[in-house]
Amino acid sequence: MSGLPRTDVEKDAEWRSRLTQLQYHVTRQAGTERPNTGIYNLESRKGDYHCICCGHLLFTSQMKYASGCGWPAFHTEHPDAGITRLEDRAFGMVRVEVRCGSCDAHLGHVFDDGPMQYGGERYCINSASMDFKLEENND
Repeated sequence: MSGLPRTDVEKDAEWRSRLTQLQYHVTRQAGTERPNTGIYNLESRKGDYHCICCGHLLFTSQMKYASGCGWPAFHTEHPDAGITRLEDRAFGMVRVEVRCGSCDAHLGHVFDDGPMQYGGERYCINSASMDFKLEENND
């Protein structure tokens, strides 16, 4: 089996073994966590936000702001994030889904009601899709 591409079933089994049930539901099944329940919603320390699935850098604390939407909100993605956007017509709405540019994990959605000084976008991201790494000198 060495050298052969992994099947979707094998990849899925790996995701299920590495992620919590909520992380799996959000990132691999395009689910969402309930508003105001995510561990990073009110996070205000300095650090970086990485994809929970692959460790890819998505956002920094300088990009985060208090939007009051119930999920962590960012006005900009990291220049190296490469976040992809897809049209999402679920639940009778038209939204823009955002996914990790490295492993295609579902992160959340992007809306056009963010701070204008940063371009007017609000990345509404599930805490379950991210891993926060605290900045070393967090004074």
